[in-house]
Amino acid sequence: MKKTYYLKSLFSVVILFFFCLTSGISQKYYSGSIVDSDGNPIIGASVLGEGTSLGTITDHDGKYSIDFPEGVKTILISYVGYKNVRIDLTEDNPQYGMITMLEDRMALDEVVVTGTFTGRTQKNSPMSLTVLNGDQLARLSSNSQADILRTVPGITAEGGGGEVATNLFVRGFPSGGQYAFTPLNIDGIPVLSTFGLNSSAHDVYFRNDIGLRSLEFVRGGSATLQGAGSVAGIVNYQSIRGTNNPVNKVQLEWAEGGRIKTDFLTAGPLSENLFYAFSGFYRYDEGPLETGLPTRGYQIRGNLKKLFNDGNSSLVISMQKIDDNVQFYLPYPLDNSNDARERPTGNDGEPIYTMLSSQLKDYSFDTPFGRFKSPIGDGVTTNGQFIMGELSHEFGNDWRLSAKTKAASYDHWFNLFLDGDGTHNTPEPQDAYLSDRGLPTDATFTYADNGAALAGNDLLFENRVLDRQRDMEELVGEVNLTKTVNNHNLTIGTFMSNTKALDNNWIHNVLGDFSNSPRAVSVSYADSTGQVSHSSSGYVEGSGRQTSNKTLQSTKIAAYIADEIKFDNFDLDIGLRWEKAIGNVSLENGVGSNNFNKGIVDASDVAFVIGFLYRLNDNVNLYANGSRGYFFPQLRSLKFAGGSPQSYETEKVIQGEIGAKYGDDKLSATAALFFNSLSDRRNVDIVNDGRGGITEFIQLQSTRTIGLEASLNYNIASGINAYGNLTFQNHEFTEVEGNEEQVGNSIARIPNVMGMFGLSYDNSGFDANISSNFLGSKFANNSNSVELDGFNIVRLDAGYKIGLGNGNESLRLGLSVFNLLDAAGVTEGSPRQGNSQVAGGNFFVGRPILPRRIFLRATFEF
Repeated sequence: MKKTYYLKSLFSVVILFFFCLTSGISQKYYSGSIVDSDGNPIIGASVLGEGTSLGTITDHDGKYSIDFPEGVKTILISYVGYKNVRIDLTEDNPQYGMITMLEDRMALDEVVVTGTFTGRTQKNSPMSLTVLNGDQLARLSSNSQADILRTVPGITAEGGGGEVATNLFVRGFPSGGQYAFTPLNIDGIPVLSTFGLNSSAHDVYFRNDIGLRSLEFVRGGSATLQGAGSVAGIVNYQSIRGTNNPVNKVQLEWAEGGRIKTDFLTAGPLSENLFYAFSGFYRYDEGPLETGLPTRGYQIRGNLKKLFNDGNSSLVISMQKIDDNVQFYLPYPLDNSNDARERPTGNDGEPIYTMLSSQLKDYSFDTPFGRFKSPIGDGVTTNGQFIMGELSHEFGNDWRLSAKTKAASYDHWFNLFLDGDGTHNTPEPQDAYLSDRGLPTDATFTYADNGAALAGNDLLFENRVLDRQRDMEELVGEVNLTKTVNNHNLTIGTFMSNTKALDNNWIHNVLGDFSNSPRAVSVSYADSTGQVSHSSSGYVEGSGRQTSNKTLQSTKIAAYIADEIKFDNFDLDIGLRWEKAIGNVSLENGVGSNNFNKGIVDASDVAFVIGFLYRLNDNVNLYANGSRGYFFPQLRSLKFAGGSPQSYETEKVIQGEIGAKYGDDKLSATAALFFNSLSDRRNVDIVNDGRGGITEFIQLQSTRTIGLEASLNYNIASGINAYGNLTFQNHEFTEVEGNEEQVGNSIARIPNVMGMFGLSYDNSGFDANISSNFLGSKFANNSNSVELDGFNIVRLDAGYKIGLGNGNESLRLGLSVFNLLDAAGVTEGSPRQGNSQVAGGNFFVGRPILPRRIFLRATFEF
C-alpha cells in the first residue's frame, strides 16, 4: 500500500496553509492571577479568548499573561472541576487582579470542543454531552473501551471480547456492535472515517494512554455536521498538549494474570512559543484469561505545537506509532443446566473460561496463492502509524481558520477462534463425533502433547479459526472558516477522505478436548490404504481454505454550513451538510479463480440540524434539538447481479431530543427525552452458512426508539460525591425484509433499562471510588428467541498520594478492581447462530463478562 504518497500529501497541505496565513494583527496585553475559594493558586487553569483557539494556562503561582487580538471581547477561564469565569475585556482595564474560581461538582461549566465549531460549556450546549477528565480515564480503563464508555448515559458497551473490538450501541440504534453509528475520534479527526469496509472495529487502531486530557461524548443528531459525520454521536478523545508548565508522569501497572504495563507522559516548552507532549506505553499480558498466548506491544503518541504571528496562529503536528497485539475472546459453550448459562466444567474438573489455546496454532495449508500459515497465536495485531497536522489562524475582523489533515497506514490482522464448527457448536462425546462425520467407530483419540489416549467420557470440541487480513490506509482533510458577526458564529467548511482496506479471510478447523485452553487432539483410523489421519495434532485435515479476497475503497466529500446564534437568554444552532460517498469494490468470485466482480457505486444526501437552548435562570437551562440525517451503507454489504453492483442508497435517520440541565453549588443534573428512527438500514450479520463456513447475511431493516436518560452528581460533604445515571428506552423493528414476523420485536443486544450509581471521596491525599453499572435484560437476536438476564459490574478504585520533593512532585499508590463481585452475566449469545439460536439445551453458546481482575498502580508525577 502506498504509504509515501499520503505522507507527502500531508506535508504539502500543511506547507500550503502555512504560507497562506496573514500576520501583523494588532494585539493587546492582559494579565492576572487565578485562585480557588481558599486563596490557593490554581495551576494549569485555561485562559481562552472566547470563540477562538487562542489561549494560555496559569503558571505555578496561578498567574497568566497573554496578548489577544483586538477582536477578542471576552476571555473564558476554565479548569476541570471548577466553574468557568467570563471576563469582558474593556479598553481601560487590561489588568486583572485575583480571580476566584468556585468548584463545579459535575463540570457542567467546563468548555468542550466536540459538537461545536467554537468552544462552549456543556451547560450552554443544546445537546447531550458527557465529559470525563484524564484522571477518570486512567482509572476507568482496565480491559477495553467498554470500561469507559459504559459509564455514559444511553450507551450499551460490550467488552467481554477483551481489549479491542468493543461493541457499542447508542440510544437503540441497531449497529450490531463496533462503532457503526458513533465514530471514534482523536483530537477531532476520526480514527477511521468510513465504517463497513471490513468488520474490524475502529478501536483496533488506537489504544488509550495517560496522555489523554479528556473524553467528550456527544449524543444525538447534532453530531451529523462534525468531521466525518455521525448518526448517533461522537466519541472524541482530546490529547494533552504542551504548555509553559512542564508535566511528567510515569505509571507502573501490575495485574492478575501476568500483566505488566508502563505508561509515560512528558509535556512542556521546547522554546518560546514551541511546546511538546509525548506519551505512550509498553505492555506484556498473559491474561485476562489464561490461554498460553501472551501478548505484548507498545504505542507512542506525540505532538508539537508552534505559536506564531504574535499568537494569532498555531500549528500542531501530531503522530502515533503502534505495534501491539491482544487476544480476542468470542462466545463459547456455557453450561445451560436448569437454564443457568454458567461457565462449564471441563474434562479435568476445572472451570472453562476460554476456548483459545496455545496448542491449537501454527498450522498451515495450501491455498491458490501458496502455503498459508495461520497467525492465530498473535490474536489481533496492529502495526502502523498516523501523522496529523492542525493549523489555526485568527484573522482580523473576527475571521478564524481551522484546517486539519491526517495520513494513516496500518498493517492489521484480526485472528480469532470462533464459537464452534458451524454445525454442532457444542461439546460432543467421542462416539457421536465419529458417527456424525462418518468416521469408523474404531478410530482412536489421543492427546497431541503426550500421545495418551483420551478417557472414554472426555468430551471433544471442534472449533474454527478465522484469520482476517484488514490492512488499511487513509487520507483525511477538513477545513472550515468561522466569522463572528454580532451574535452569530457562522461556519462554512468541507471534509474529505479517501480510505482503502483489505478484506481477506482464511478459515480452518481445529479439534481439542473440552477444557480451559483446550489440549489438541489427534484422531486416526486404519483403512485399506493404511493409517489415515482425520485430525493431526489438532488440525482437521482438508479444512483449511481462503474464503475471501476483497479490496474496498471509499471516497467522501462533504460541505457544511452552520450558525451558532447567541442571545441574552437563549441560543439557536442551525446547520446543513451535503455529502457524497463513492465506493470502489473488487471481489474475487472463488479465491484463485481470477473471476472478479468490480464496480463503482455512489450516493449523496443532505443532513439538517437545529438546536435550541433557553437559560431559564442561573441554575437551569432547557434545550431541544432535531435532525434529519443519513448513513452510507457498508460497502462490504454490496452484492453483484449479472456482474453489476446492486443499488447503493443512503439510510435515513430522524432524531429529536428535549432536555434540561441543572447546576448549583451542591447538585448538578441532566435529563433528556429522545427519539430516533432509522429507515432502510442495510444490516450485515456474519452467520454460519450451514456447511461449516460463515457468510454475510444482509437484510433491510427499519427501527424506532424512544427513551429517557438522566444523570446527577450530588456533593454530600466536602470531598464526598454521589453520582449516577439512568436510561429507559423502548426500541423496536418497524420493518424487517423477509421476516415480517419480527416487526415489533426488540432490537438484539440492547437492554431497555440500564444505569450506574457511584460514590467518590477525595481529600487531595486519599481518594476512593466505587461504582456499579447495571444492564437490564436483553435479547440475543432479532427473533427474540433468547432473552439474556441483566447483570451488574462493580468497580473499585482507591489510591493514596504521597508528596515527594518540592511542589507538585508526588507518588500515587493505587488499587483498582474490575468486576469486584466477580459477576458472570452473559453479554451476548452467538452472533454466528443469529436468529436460529434457541434458549434450551445442555449448552448455550454465549460470552460472559470478563472475570474479576485486580490492578496495582504506582504513578509518579514530577
